[in-house]
Amino acid sequence: MSRYGPSSLLAGIPRESLQVSLQNAQQAYLQLSSGGKVETATYTQGDGSKSITYTRANIAQLANVIQMLQQQLGIVTRARRPLTFRFK
Repeated sequence: MSRYGPSSLLAGIPRESLQVSLQNAQQAYLQLSSGGKVETATYTQGDGSKSITYTRANIAQLANVIQMLQQQLGIVTRARRPLTFRFK
């Protein structure tokens, strides 16, 4: 299912549900960033369905939810540590 294993907050949620949640969150983000005042996004978590209302003031929180869903789906990967070289 996911490459992040059982420790992920979204572990155990079917891929189809995650994709729908991602689409909902992305739509909410687009509407908020284009001037919408309030948007509600619904997503499924391990203990059931959740609904969150976002305003322009907390659009960064919505962006974090989108990134978390994308990571769980394997769409984007987490940033790697920078490569460092040691010369001896």
